[in-house]
Amino acid sequence: MSDARLRLLDFGSRPIQILHFTWFAFFLTFVMWFSHAPLKPFIIEAFDMTNAQWKALLILNVALTIPARIIIGMLVDKFGPRAVYSLLLISSSFLCWGFALAQTYEQLALFRFLCGFIGAGFVIGIRMVGEWFPAKTVGLAEGVYGGWGNFGSAAAAWTLPAVAAYVYGGEDGWRYAIATTGVVAFIYGFIFYRNARNTPKGSTYFKPKKSGGLEVSSRKDFWLYIAMNVPMYIALAVLTWKLSPAGVGLLSDTTANILWAVLFALFFFQMYQIYQVNKEHLSKLVPDTDQYKFKQVAVLDWAYFVTFGSELAVVSMLPAFFMETFDLTPVKAGLLGGAFALMNLAARPSGGYLSDKFGRKKTMTILIAGLTLGYLLLSTVDSTWMLPLAVMSVMICSFFVQAGEGAVFAMVPLVKRRMTGQIAGMVGAYGNVGAVTFLTVYSFVDASTFFMVIAGAAALCLGLVQFLDEPKGHIHEVLPDGTVQLIEVG
Repeated sequence: MSDARLRLLDFGSRPIQILHFTWFAFFLTFVMWFSHAPLKPFIIEAFDMTNAQWKALLILNVALTIPARIIIGMLVDKFGPRAVYSLLLISSSFLCWGFALAQTYEQLALFRFLCGFIGAGFVIGIRMVGEWFPAKTVGLAEGVYGGWGNFGSAAAAWTLPAVAAYVYGGEDGWRYAIATTGVVAFIYGFIFYRNARNTPKGSTYFKPKKSGGLEVSSRKDFWLYIAMNVPMYIALAVLTWKLSPAGVGLLSDTTANILWAVLFALFFFQMYQIYQVNKEHLSKLVPDTDQYKFKQVAVLDWAYFVTFGSELAVVSMLPAFFMETFDLTPVKAGLLGGAFALMNLAARPSGGYLSDKFGRKKTMTILIAGLTLGYLLLSTVDSTWMLPLAVMSVMICSFFVQAGEGAVFAMVPLVKRRMTGQIAGMVGAYGNVGAVTFLTVYSFVDASTFFMVIAGAAALCLGLVQFLDEPKGHIHEVLPDGTVQLIEVG
């Protein structure tokens, strides 16, 4: 394997085989997760729903992914990505089928909410790819994994409307199209389990010392960790409010109050779990060989909030934006809406490669500055624009967004190896916090203001990235026999 690039067609290389098996698993999760967005006209007609009800579905689609990514991150670190990814693919197919078979709006909303669990699949591959590639190429490898997998949303936008309209046809064509994605995922779950492995032969799969939360290195990091959990619960509380009678009315006042109480109880339960994991660290100094700075995780959280969070929000609304702004058919709007995610194929690997070559902090700074300007440009797009220029603007913006995502996850595996799943879970969850935040904003404002809000959030994040420390040297991990192994990070 070259230091400069991955030989992606070197199928005789076991790491490359694992990379291809893993990105395709991620690709299928995104096809399922965003199968509804390009089928908006068919679904709205089938259920005679209002625009407010449709926007509620968009928010529901990303809500459960917030806690799911935290949970999946813990499971991956404990049981390994091979088993967890296979199980997720197989179980996700049933959620797809439930959505496809829904007969009422309430059933549709329930299964769209449950489909948010599918979005947790991303976290699994981050740990697996991090196990198979060294620090000098891990950014590019993670970029290929994330970029080619994220392309699933574009693939859904490009293919599912045509499949629904021309392959199956009829008023239930959209149901068959979505159900088909579940069938493919169900089969691939078994293929993945048979072919994937957690680590290269002879390598150790490091596991956390305790489950229930991230291990931190100091009291200061403990309180920062607690504080960084608060926005996730705020996002879920806002979602509950949005679905209550004060919003779209999907939930009754009683149900909303119960959910708020449950969120309040879960927050304190999680804080207790985090304390149990870290109480020894709060009473005595953590050895230097076992320390890491939690601020690294916090900055990566907010960077993913504005990169992936904005991407999730934009791919959910972009087909409808093109259709309504330029008076396009659903099929054409889906094809053009997929332009935002199209850049994933090149942009996210590029972000990872640039991060490997020029440094994590510098690359992230440049890319987040670029996406800030990109969203400011999109805020000016309206019906007076020429359609090709609008599409070009979308693709320019999306390059910086997805390259920024690649830069974020080029660093995640280098923070603390044995907790990569949990770190990836928290960073990934913040992407969904961003999505819920931006989609909630979108439910109140027009598209131009929506893009400007994202640009403002990105500008604030640009300042936070300056507090990031460039990974250097090695991290230390303790083997089961008590010996210490050094893992290169820069």
